[in-house]
Formats: sequence, structure tokens, C-alpha cells
Amino acid sequence: MARPSPATLAPVATRRSLRLRTRVTLFFAFIALLAGVVLVGVTYGFARNNLINERSTTAQNQAFVNANDVSAVLNSDPDSIGDFFNNNLRTETGGFANLASDTPGTPINEITSTDFTHPITDFPQRLIDAVGAGRSATQFVTIDGSDYIAVGVTIAAHETGYFEMFPLSSTERTLTVVLTALTLGAAGTLILASLFGLATSRRLLRPLSQVADAAEEIASGGLDTRLAPESDPDLDRLAGSFNEMADAVQTRIEREARFASDVSHELRSPITALAAAVEVLDARRDDIPERTQQALDVVVSQVRRFDDMVMDLLELSRLDAGAPDLNVEQADLVDLTRRVAIRYNAPDVPIDVARSAPTQVAIDKVRYERILGNLIDNAHNHGDGPVRIEIAPFSTERGAAKRVSIAVEDAGPGVATSEQERIFERFARGSAARNRIGTGLGLALVAEHSAAMGGHAWVEDRPGGGARFVVELPVEVGTWVES
Repeated sequence: MARPSPATLAPVATRRSLRLRTRVTLFFAFIALLAGVVLVGVTYGFARNNLINERSTTAQNQAFVNANDVSAVLNSDPDSIGDFFNNNLRTETGGFANLASDTPGTPINEITSTDFTHPITDFPQRLIDAVGAGRSATQFVTIDGSDYIAVGVTIAAHETGYFEMFPLSSTERTLTVVLTALTLGAAGTLILASLFGLATSRRLLRPLSQVADAAEEIASGGLDTRLAPESDPDLDRLAGSFNEMADAVQTRIEREARFASDVSHELRSPITALAAAVEVLDARRDDIPERTQQALDVVVSQVRRFDDMVMDLLELSRLDAGAPDLNVEQADLVDLTRRVAIRYNAPDVPIDVARSAPTQVAIDKVRYERILGNLIDNAHNHGDGPVRIEIAPFSTERGAAKRVSIAVEDAGPGVATSEQERIFERFARGSAARNRIGTGLGLALVAEHSAAMGGHAWVEDRPGGGARFVVELPVEVGTWVES
């Protein structure tokens, strides 16, 4: 089971930043949309009311003028009213007019019309009743899907009513143009507001992105990373506080690293002398009593363990101080693995090479030996010895550098899930370890050397019980096996 490397986890912060930036942009867009909808609604409603009122007033005035003309014709020559309606009455294009009697007590009776396809019954009954009651009235009506303003005027002297329809098509076209213009304006405002929100969010989140980038640089070992001063006082305070924190962290880490290095160096000489003296005593163990030999055995084992610990601390100190460049050499990976296994007392452990695994690779042999050797020692100390070493290609994104994984499996008690991350820390030990063999620094060295080579180390459960320690490393491949 391939465990994702830190490189695959790095974009998480970017995705979170993008989500926050998106929320800021959507907030600006929402405000612009809300303002646009309110503005369009209010403006359109105001324009519509004004246009309709103006149109209604114009229709009423025109209807009264036409009604006076009809009344004058009825006074002078009643018989020519039909000819007047057909030739002289000024109605609007698309509109029509009707003249009907409104003698009280009798049904309304159409006298003449400018358009006989629209009889008096096309006018609303409420309008007809109002004119019949001696009142002039106005009403909106829809006929055959078209909107009109219907105006009725009473001509009391001749017991007739003048009715005229005024089309609203021109007003509706004007309102459509107004609504289209307002909608386009609101859409343009929404786009501009979204772009402004995006630009603003980028500008506002830029300092946070810089802080996140700087923090990642420091976490990856760039302790001298600092933020540049900002022109804005608030942002400059943030940059200054971050830099002060970074200074304090760097000072403390360097002080602790120097302390560990100094202590290791200071201990190296007395430990070397002590180890030499103990070796002399051990060589002459036959000259001392048996009980003293038992005490000597304890001293010898602990001095050797102490010597190994000091050597590991010195190696970690060199890594912390900045490890030297990689010394990449061409090597047969399987043969190199076998020689390391023999050197670390695991000559019989099977080495399985997976299909398409690399054999001839360019790799740092010294670091690889330190990684594999520490994993084998760890299996000896805590897992009843290694039971298998597996070499396999490590799947990566298409186009990425070739990588290989080396897994060392044991049949020991395994590592608890809660401890699988912590176990690679310095002096960390799994709760399942049954003894105190080892320095507690081997897996830390595995992690450090793996990271220095551009790789990653982790532990997972072995099928059937035990632990499976895996290291994935980038390699320059020479020959690949396809069988």
C-alpha cells in the first residue's frame, strides 16, 4: 500500500486558500447581484409606472378630444357619423373606437365603429356600465393577447357613449428596452464586482499566502526564511511579528543543535577511551571472577550502545547542520541490498524484486546503506528479525521522476496506528517494543537520510502480522526489468 508523500500533501494549503478566495469573491458577487436585482426592480418599477401613467393620461386626453369631435358631428349632421368614423376620426395605429347608445333602461347598442372586427362587446363590461351610468372611465384590458387602455366617455346630450382602445405595444417595447438595458447593466456590474472581489481577495490574502509559504520553507529546513517589510502598517506588523518568531525559533533550534553536537563531540573522546579500556578488560575476561565477568558483560554492552548513540547523534548533528551533497553512483540495487543485508547480520533474508522494479540505478550508496542497515537493525531489535525485503517501483504521477520503494518486513508485534508517525522521531519507541535494545535514533536517521535523498519513509501493518517499514526514493534508472 503506497503512502502519499509530503509532496502530494503540500497543495492542501493552496486548496484551502483558493476556497477562502472563492468565498470572498462570491461575497462581492452576491452583494453586487443583490444590489443589481434591487436596482433593476426599483428602476424598472418606477419607469413602468411613469410610462403607464403617462400613456394613460395621453389616452384619456385623446379620447376626450375625439369624443368632442364626435359630439360636434352628432350636433351638425348625425347621418354622417359613420363616414366620420371611417375617414376623419383620429385613432392610433392598432387602436379602434366604437360609438354606442346608452339609453337608460335599454341594452347598449353599437352605432358605428372604426373596426367592425372589434364590436362593443370587446370592451370590459365594467367600463360599459360606468359609461351607461354617466361616468367616464379608464380600464386596462387584454384582447387577443395584446394589451390596451380602454377609455369610455359619456356624450350625455345624445345619450351615447364613446369608447376607444389605445394599444400598449409601443409602451411595452419601451419597457422591454429599459429592462434589457438594466439587466445588461446589472450583469456588467456583477462581472465587474466579481473581478474586483477576485482582485481584492488576492490582494488581501497575499500576505497570508506569503506567511504560509514562509512557514513551509521554515518547516522544510529553511530557517533563514523571512518576510519582506510591507507598506501597510497592519501588514508590516504581521511581517515583523512573524520574522521575530522565526528569529526566535531559528535561534533556539540552532542553540539546541549546537548543544547536541557539542555534547556528542565532548562525549566522543571519553567514550572512545572507555570503550578501549573495556575492550582490554573483555579480552582478559578469563583472568577475572565469574561474577565480575557478568558485570563486565553489562558494562561492555552498555558502553557499545553508548558509543553507537554518540555516533548516531553526531550523524544527526551533521544532517541538521546541512548534509553534504549526494554522492550518486551507478549500482545494482539488488546486489547492493544483498551486501547490506549480509553486513547487518541478515544474510538469509529473501529479497523479492517486483515486476518492473529497477535494477541498475544511480543512487547514493552510503545513504542507502545507512537507511537499509538501520531498518534491518530495527527488525532485529524489535521484530524478531527481518523476514523479507521487497524492491518495487513506486507509482507516481505521469511524467514524474522514477521512484523505487524498499520495504523491510518483520513478524514482530508491529507498530500501533497511533504511533506510526511518531516512531520516526528521535528517541521515540513503540509501546510494543519488548526491550531497550538500540539507541532510539535508527528510524530518525532513516527518515532524515530519506528526506535528504528526496524520498519519504513510513511504516504500515504487514499482512499476517508484524510491521512493514517502507522507504521510497527517487532513482536515475539505467535498466528496468519487465518480467
